[in-house]
Amino acid sequence: MTYKNFTVETDADGIALVTWDMPDRSMNVFTEEVMDEIDAIIDAVVADADIKGAVFTSGKETFSGGADLSMLQKMLGIFHAEKAKDPQKATKMLFYGAGRMGWLWRKLETSGKPWVSAINGTCMGGAFELSLACHGRVAADADHVKMALPEVKVGIFPGAGGTQRVPRLTDQQQALQMLTSGQTLTPKKAKAMGLIQEIAEPSKLIETAKAMIKNGLKPVQPWDEKGFKLPGGPIYSAAGANLWPPAIAILRRETWDNYPAAAAILKCVYEGLLVPFDTALRVEQRYFTEIMQSKEAAAMIRSLFVSLQELNKGARRPADVPETKFTKIGVIGAGFMGAGIAYVTAKAGIPVVLIDRDIEASEKGKAHSEGLISDAVKKGRAKPEDKEKLLSLITPSANYADLDGADLVIEAVFEDSEVKKATTEKAEAVLKSSAIFASNTSTIPISSLAKNSVRPKNFVGIHFFSPVDRMMLVEVILGKKTGDEALAVAIDYVRAIKKTPVVVNDTRGFYVNRCVLRYMSEAYKMLIEGVPAPMIENAARAAGMPVGPLALADEIAVDLAQKIMKQTIRDLGEKAVDPEQVKLIDTLVDKHGRLGRKNGKGFYDYPAKPAKKKLWPGLKDLYPQKNPEDVDFKELQKRFLYTIALEAARVMEEGIVTDPREADVGSILAFGFAPYTGGVLSYIDGVGAAEFVAGAKVLQKKYGVEFKSPKLLLEMAAKGETFYQRFDPYAKGERKAA
Repeated sequence: MTYKNFTVETDADGIALVTWDMPDRSMNVFTEEVMDEIDAIIDAVVADADIKGAVFTSGKETFSGGADLSMLQKMLGIFHAEKAKDPQKATKMLFYGAGRMGWLWRKLETSGKPWVSAINGTCMGGAFELSLACHGRVAADADHVKMALPEVKVGIFPGAGGTQRVPRLTDQQQALQMLTSGQTLTPKKAKAMGLIQEIAEPSKLIETAKAMIKNGLKPVQPWDEKGFKLPGGPIYSAAGANLWPPAIAILRRETWDNYPAAAAILKCVYEGLLVPFDTALRVEQRYFTEIMQSKEAAAMIRSLFVSLQELNKGARRPADVPETKFTKIGVIGAGFMGAGIAYVTAKAGIPVVLIDRDIEASEKGKAHSEGLISDAVKKGRAKPEDKEKLLSLITPSANYADLDGADLVIEAVFEDSEVKKATTEKAEAVLKSSAIFASNTSTIPISSLAKNSVRPKNFVGIHFFSPVDRMMLVEVILGKKTGDEALAVAIDYVRAIKKTPVVVNDTRGFYVNRCVLRYMSEAYKMLIEGVPAPMIENAARAAGMPVGPLALADEIAVDLAQKIMKQTIRDLGEKAVDPEQVKLIDTLVDKHGRLGRKNGKGFYDYPAKPAKKKLWPGLKDLYPQKNPEDVDFKELQKRFLYTIALEAARVMEEGIVTDPREADVGSILAFGFAPYTGGVLSYIDGVGAAEFVAGAKVLQKKYGVEFKSPKLLLEMAAKGETFYQRFDPYAKGERKAA
């Protein structure tokens, strides 16, 4: 029998080699067709008396990325359509659909013949669950071989037996850590945990896998044998008593109960280990069906998988512009940002010229890259030869003539219009006519800067976030005259350096900074109201933010917040900034010299390591303190989420961002907006526009005009619309707002 996605070859020893190689995909993923074929292959192997066992491997460099989550989206779409007609029937259909993969892997492991998974590359999600169902597992000894069950990161959990096989192969503590964090394992770590049995040279991977079968590999899993004992001991034991109470407490501390899937993992493991394996799979299937129906799962799958993939593939890129293959990039300004841009460019294998006022400054910028790559080598994340290659691609210079031949030049000089004007003129004097010039400005409108260019259609903003090497989002800013070619080149560049581009029309603060400033401003207001600082930070984290607003202000720098406030007043007038907030920041900076993390004191104190930062005790002396029992903690959480979401809604109303996918993904990647919500606009959609507007009105009466809903939201509330309905990201239209 022939298969579309697999080949099956049986050798003279009667061992079948099942090779997964999807013809129309760069990576193997599970689809309904793939599972149908695996089902048929299991039947064929069992039915053929000449086949003694089978090896499962991949014909691609990676093993598999797991399930195609758009398949789950489709399943959920059918579920919601059927639920309106017959809720019980719809839930039953979802239950059996969600459990198909789990029971297919159970069929494989109870087939009576030995199966071995030969893992030759990245093996994620359902693919690793398939491997765990095999009786033997061997991984290639190579850096690109990684294994993980990362489903919790997109709002679901390993629902094809992962929550049951992992804690039966390794101790429960390591199992819980892996499952609830989505931890990625190297072959060495996976073997140490007992999740694989062998590590082989890549050239001997298949040979090693077949040898396991030849050497008498049992076609029975340990948990199916009489007398099986859990590696870490039973649930009801001294070890279990020491593990489970703190595990539950740690989960609550880390998630604030915002992630139903993480809690479901603990329930699956705990309950599943108390019953026979087939019953345990049914327990897992029930919880998986429940989690699939949660709004968190739907929102996270959409934003953190589907939308993220679409944006990474260039969803907003003009289709009629040929793709740019970069041969040379110029970066002007070798300070912290420019040096970081040079690093990520060279890391992508693109030659980069790093320009500054003198060669010493340029060399210092290159030294930043040397420090980053040396640290990566030290931690085993890169090899010495990677360091040599990366540094060879960075050419420090003080001569603008060295920019000749560059496809793209990125300016990252000081935030001064005159300095940027001189930089633009010097660069354009030597650039080829087709080259694109980009500014990394974070405050000055691109349309204003483009007036310095003789080719404004080739002028675009490429706004990085600090630190450049770690932040995965880049805002591509369109000036009024930016052309399609400049937009396409900018997106091609962001994709080349493996970051996610979002397209933003020109405005003060662009998109991300507008939202972040609202977040910090609300914290300042709370301090002024007398809310204890620890409650402010904890409320933000309880709402789902990874970093409290006061800690974030320290990271950005408190004196920078002061400069932004002063500039805003100069540009927009005294009423543009709350005078009480100005007074707070001035007091911290001018009176107490608290500039933020950079000088070791801001809202927090930063003692020498290994001591941890602590909130500055002096904060409580700045304003009369409220009694914590009199503060509505839930309302604090709501204020943070609402003030950010309302600003995002204004950004959409103004046409600054036009695609809800970019607003959502951008909010999560740039400043960690409560990932369980799916992002700022998904948060509003999840609450419902009408309920959100009503909630905002209550907050507006108590806390001020920043909680006033924009006209757009009021219209959506009246019509019962969602952002994804009103701004259909899949509808064809102009790339710029009218």
